[in-house]
Amino acid sequence: MGKIIAVANQKGGVAKTTTAVNLCAALHSFGKKVLLVDLDPQGNASSGMGISKTSSPNTYEMLMKGLPAEESLFHTEFGDLIPSGKDLAAASLEMADMEDRESVLKKALLPVRQSYDFIFIDCPPSLELITVNALVAADSVLIPMQCEYYALEGITDLLTSIKLTNRKLNRGLEIEGIVLTMFDGRMNLTNQVATELRKYLGSKVYETVIPRSIRLSEAPSHGLPGVVYDKANKGSRAYVELANEFLQKNEGRKG
Repeated sequence: MGKIIAVANQKGGVAKTTTAVNLCAALHSFGKKVLLVDLDPQGNASSGMGISKTSSPNTYEMLMKGLPAEESLFHTEFGDLIPSGKDLAAASLEMADMEDRESVLKKALLPVRQSYDFIFIDCPPSLELITVNALVAADSVLIPMQCEYYALEGITDLLTSIKLTNRKLNRGLEIEGIVLTMFDGRMNLTNQVATELRKYLGSKVYETVIPRSIRLSEAPSHGLPGVVYDKANKGSRAYVELANEFLQKNEGRKG
């Protein structure tokens, strides 16, 4: 049965979607069966995989209209995708009166879990009901994080939310790891934050760091993951290294 990983950080601008898209594409290039679920109403993961954020079917139709997951996905050359829906922003409000509202996504993905090695969920940059659904559906949480002071503050709140979800809604939820993104080793603060994180979270912090990269930023406008748009770029190479490290941590999951 495939492992489900929520890619989450309540702070925006930390390369969360970039990480979700490029990690999926790199794992797909290694022969792994991957599915990316775009749960962010902004739909950037969808366009990053070459699918319009206004496409139908989509995650909104899967969650709110009961469309089966296998009928909601698109096959792309970078892996499978369930794109974001334009009405997804209102889904948290619509879910509020639903029975077992925290488990809607978990139930929707259950029929397709066995078809994939890994299912990644790109979460919105907030801790609303949509994100809670991702945490309940997931086996683990991957946290992209920029090395700056406010990001260090924000991760404390996220870790608290993960612990709360683990205690009340999903006893199996774990931290997959923390990925340091937009990394600039020339800056003292960057190195200080990285040191502090490794001190307190140890092996949960990935050895691979993702450097700042203009080419990674350009890639979505071409409907391509960075690892495909410019394979030689330092950011793309870093995501391939991250995918290798991710697989080493998840040894035994066969494609």
